[in-house]
Amino acid sequence: MFEPDFAKCGGLVPAIAQDACSGEVLMLAYVNKEAWDATLATGEAHYWSRSRNSLWRKGGTSGHVQKIKSIRLDCDNDTILYLVEQLGGAACHTGCRSCFFRELAGGEVRECSPKVFDPKEVYK
Repeated sequence: MFEPDFAKCGGLVPAIAQDACSGEVLMLAYVNKEAWDATLATGEAHYWSRSRNSLWRKGGTSGHVQKIKSIRLDCDNDTILYLVEQLGGAACHTGCRSCFFRELAGGEVRECSPKVFDPKEVYK
């Protein structure tokens, strides 16, 4: 069966969202059985919000939906890789294209992912 081993990780497994075309890593979130089933049923990425303790459809508020193109599981069935089409141009609630928008290189920290929207406007 193609399903994460939710029991191994206490009910939550990490899920990486990666742009299906460019390969850019967009975000990491967590998925429980409910989010997994919703993702499979809708073809859109669903996650479990640990801070809100609730199911979360990516883009439900912002409109920046993640359309699933392919799903991969690692060899231990305890990490998910969603290959997605990122609608709206941004995966991060900060307005950046990727949640991994900061990098340390050559001893310097810099922003490395473009700002796509103003979160104050989107999350009023």
